[in-house]
Amino acid sequence: MYQHYEERTELPSAEKRVEDVAYDPYEGRRVTMQKTIMGIYLVFGIIEGLIAIRFFLRLFGANPNVPFADFIYTLTAPFVAPFIGLFGTPQLSAGAVEWHSLVAILIYAILAALIVRVIWLLFGETRHGVVHSRDQMVQDTTKVRL
Repeated sequence: MYQHYEERTELPSAEKRVEDVAYDPYEGRRVTMQKTIMGIYLVFGIIEGLIAIRFFLRLFGANPNVPFADFIYTLTAPFVAPFIGLFGTPQLSAGAVEWHSLVAILIYAILAALIVRVIWLLFGETRHGVVHSRDQMVQDTTKVRL
C-alpha cells in the first residue's frame, strides 16, 4: 500500500516542496498471491456448488430428462465419478440420497485448502519492507531588476 506524505513550506523568497513516498516493494507479489488463492477457491467453490445442486436434484427426484437437470448431471459427472460406488444410494419415495456427492464436496474442499497451502509455502511472500524516497524541489529565488 502506498503512503504519500507531502509537506509544503512557503518562505518569503522561495517555495520549497518536500515529498516523501513510502512503499512496500513486496506488495505486488502478495497481491498476486492473494488473487491466485482467491481464484483457486472460486474454481473449487463453483465445482462444489454444482455438485450440491446435483445432490439436491437427486434428493428431490428431479426429472433427468429436463434440460437443466440433464445439464447439471452431465457437467458434474466427471467430478463425482471417482466416488460413485463408495457408498450405497438409498432410494427415497421420490428421489435418492447420493452419498458420493457429499463425499465429493468434502474431498474437493479439502483438496482446495491443500493446494492453497502448498502454493503459499512455495510462492508466498511474508517479507515486509518500506522504501523511502524524498523529492525536494527549490525554486530559484534570484530577483531580476529592470
